[in-house]
Amino acid sequence: MFRRRNASLEVLLVHPGGPFWQRKDDGAWSIPKGEFLEGEAADAAARREFAEETGCALRGELLPLTPVKQPSGKVVHPFAIEGDLDPASIRSNTFALEWPPRSGIMREFPEVDRAGWFTIVDARRKLIAGQRPILDELEGVLNAKT
Repeated sequence: MFRRRNASLEVLLVHPGGPFWQRKDDGAWSIPKGEFLEGEAADAAARREFAEETGCALRGELLPLTPVKQPSGKVVHPFAIEGDLDPASIRSNTFALEWPPRSGIMREFPEVDRAGWFTIVDARRKLIAGQRPILDELEGVLNAKT
């Protein structure tokens, strides 16, 4: 999701939840994303995952961007949409994790623990390295439309 504020472009990023990411900031944020369900179209997956990770539905036409392969090998199929939401209002789904490790205790953690709006410059610093090409393409596509 992106918005224009005071002549600058801002993007919405999410911070992964759980104990591994708790104290990580720069280079830890992500675009809202997730796995495809069997037979699910990429745009439908993007809408579903955004809703699961933020509690907000995407309304409007999605702009497909070029898929990027992250260092882990996972391919992210990004989409952009202009919109606005209050990052304090997000409500994420959860996942179960044994924590502390080897304790036998299963705990629930939010998949996303917070969200925020960032300028392109700040987003490049916050975003995990494998997703930074998405920002370059988004900026180029939006500049070409103006």
